[in-house]
Amino acid sequence: MTRHVFRLPDLGEGLTEAEIVDWKVAVGDTVEIDQIVVEVETAKAAVEVPVPYAGTVLSLNASAGTVLSVGEPLIEVGPAGGAGGSAAAERYREEERAGSGNVLIGYGTGHTPTTRRRRTPRKPPTTAAQPPTAPASKPAPTSRAASTSPAGPTLRPAPASPAVADELQAPRVISPLVRRLAHEHGVDLAAVTPTGPRGVILRRDVERAIAAPASSIVPAASAASAASAVDPATPRAAETASPATQPTSDPAHPSSDPTRTTPIAAGTPLRAERIPLRGLRRVVADKLSRSRTEIPDATTWVDVDATGLLEVKDVLRRDRPDLGIGLLALLARVCVAALRRFPELNSSVDTARAEIVRHGHVNLGFAAQTDRGLVVPVVRDAHLMTTAQLAAELTRLTALAREGTLPPAALTGGTFTLNNYGVFGVDGSTPIINHPEAALLGVGRIIDRPWVREGAVVPRKVTQLSFTFDHRVCDGGAAGGFLRFVADCVENPAILLAHV
Repeated sequence: MTRHVFRLPDLGEGLTEAEIVDWKVAVGDTVEIDQIVVEVETAKAAVEVPVPYAGTVLSLNASAGTVLSVGEPLIEVGPAGGAGGSAAAERYREEERAGSGNVLIGYGTGHTPTTRRRRTPRKPPTTAAQPPTAPASKPAPTSRAASTSPAGPTLRPAPASPAVADELQAPRVISPLVRRLAHEHGVDLAAVTPTGPRGVILRRDVERAIAAPASSIVPAASAASAASAVDPATPRAAETASPATQPTSDPAHPSSDPTRTTPIAAGTPLRAERIPLRGLRRVVADKLSRSRTEIPDATTWVDVDATGLLEVKDVLRRDRPDLGIGLLALLARVCVAALRRFPELNSSVDTARAEIVRHGHVNLGFAAQTDRGLVVPVVRDAHLMTTAQLAAELTRLTALAREGTLPPAALTGGTFTLNNYGVFGVDGSTPIINHPEAALLGVGRIIDRPWVREGAVVPRKVTQLSFTFDHRVCDGGAAGGFLRFVADCVENPAILLAHV
């Protein structure tokens, strides 16, 4: 009777950990080889993980919301229909019914089987001692809607104990980090729009609610006072405050603040807090720190008249709207042409061998702001694409990035990065190179400014181009030549015809 422990596999691209988002199976289920059993979220994308064994699920070794390192036990599978599997499944069902406390790793007892999570509401001593028969009066869950609605008592018969009432009314939050984040910022989870599988509220949902207008923020202390005045048996202010006074979240209309800072209402006392550096933010921090440590970078910039480039974009949009060519695609076309003229900037440094590696292809990365933070999808073999093909690939990758479904391979392997930070309403920047690349072009906002043209001061569409480069791969002459070529193409796009 073979029992197999399947551990979190190496997801590639240097990823060392992943957070459990949603289990696709339960203890006692029968699984086949390569069946998807769990969805995990890495620092780069959401990934569905298949199991390499067939049989009966004996245990799930981590609850949703848990962060596992590569190699840690994920799921245990035994023989299909075997005694071991049947016994384990029966033990699990008995523990679910009786709440025995003899539980699997990361799981609690007496919870709703469909969510497979533990809720441990903190109750005053007066509510702790409930009759042992209280769980028996809890109706069997028949629909997910009944277990997720904040107005649970109107959908089900009144439960026999406050603990069960709390279970029925609770929003579907699995991760304790998500619940703590909501509690610290006074966010009512019942008012948060979930985007996770099966209506689960994820960390990004709470962060989006936190970024709502300051007028909708209620200090946690005030929410707690209001909650205790209504029902002293429910102490968590974040779960009991009125939805009308809490920030809401609309995935279709994310916050207009691209920096995703937390607004603080006037008069609210400031408080210190510690935020774990993990997930995407940890990967970004490690990469940028390594870039600053290893790369002796320098930045140069120039103001350019982008009126001609905008006119070309408008003509293409008017005459060939089917191509979907926008400003980013035109800038990408310019970058590819510039890298052909200055190949030393399409390179990286192999410090172990003390060599400069000039790449024989252009994998063009571009910065994209998403709900999960800043990511850099990569257009592979951009040098082989037409402008229309570049536009299509940029659109496809941007959509996947915003959905959080980019595969890890689409976020690595870049040789040069284009960063249009003008969308944030800023003019200039000194961008940090995306290690291990050697250069990065930044584009500021395009606005009307006075410009001298043919001896007269006229209003023109002006932007600032910032170019940061690794001084190990070239000197200022090559960097200046690259930037000047890009500026000339922006001012007079017809120059591109000589290089495509």
